Amino acid sequence: MALMPTFSANRTVRNKVVLITGAARGIGAGLAERLAADGAKVALVGIEADEQRKVADRIGPAAKSWEADVTDWEALEKAVAGVVDHFGGIDIVVANAGIATTGFVRSVDPVAFERVFEVDLLGVWRTFRVTLPHVIARKGYLLAISSFAAVVHAPGMANYASAKAGVEAFCNSLRAEVAHLGVKVGVAHPTWIKTDLVESADAHPVFGKLRSSVPGPLGKTYPLDVALDQLHDGIRRRARTIHIPRWVGAMKLIRAFLPPFVEAVSRLRVPRADKAALEDIARRGAREAAITGRSGRAATEIARE
Repeated sequence: MALMPTFSANRTVRNKVVLITGAARGIGAGLAERLAADGAKVALVGIEADEQRKVADRIGPAAKSWEADVTDWEALEKAVAGVVDHFGGIDIVVANAGIATTGFVRSVDPVAFERVFEVDLLGVWRTFRVTLPHVIARKGYLLAISSFAAVVHAPGMANYASAKAGVEAFCNSLRAEVAHLGVKVGVAHPTWIKTDLVESADAHPVFGKLRSSVPGPLGKTYPLDVALDQLHDGIRRRARTIHIPRWVGAMKLIRAFLPPFVEAVSRLRVPRADKAALEDIARRGAREAAITGRSGRAATEIARE
């Protein structure tokens, strides 16, 4: 009888099957390339089929792409079945698919605002729920990509911060539920990383200026490789938490004191930004003013259909 693959003490991902959502670019694509180079077989799952296929083609035979929206149960189940049929099972799942919008609660486009919850929070739950039987069979590892926004809740990011905080809470509960089954659960908290999402947000005529005013390391953007290095290492260790960079972990220890600090810093900046946001919406429309990043645009277009 064939034995199911298990994680060995030498922290290798060789011959493990890794399913990554949102792998068209940025962290998802980079992580797929890193893990494949480390000997893993990678399944790329997401809505941007053409871009994902390009990533899979770059990687070679160890990678294959499946088109699926993480908010669509039927599509997700079909994709996971295809992954299992092609690779024989699933050892590791990285719930990376995520989008962001910009806008203040009183004026942001409702569809774009709610789509963030659907992708960033419910998408994690659906991804894990559909893949969990296969991960349990191999005593594997689930990793959700949360954010530093789960720790520091900035103005203009109410939906994103809420969804990412929900991801952290979801993983904490799930970890306790599946520990007896031999499954490990991790959550990653990257700060601002140089990806399409962050670059698009920085280019926003209103909220780019607001973010650029954030002082010190809280507003610094880090190279993509910083995130990939720590995520790659964390996956190999089946880490409980991955803080990118590591000082994010220290901020979690003082998170109770952060809201008053954010409010104080925002007091002089938000009134001007609020006025500018209304002017931007009047000029471009609420939907267009809210969307950031190519993945965000694709996901919001699906929500409109």
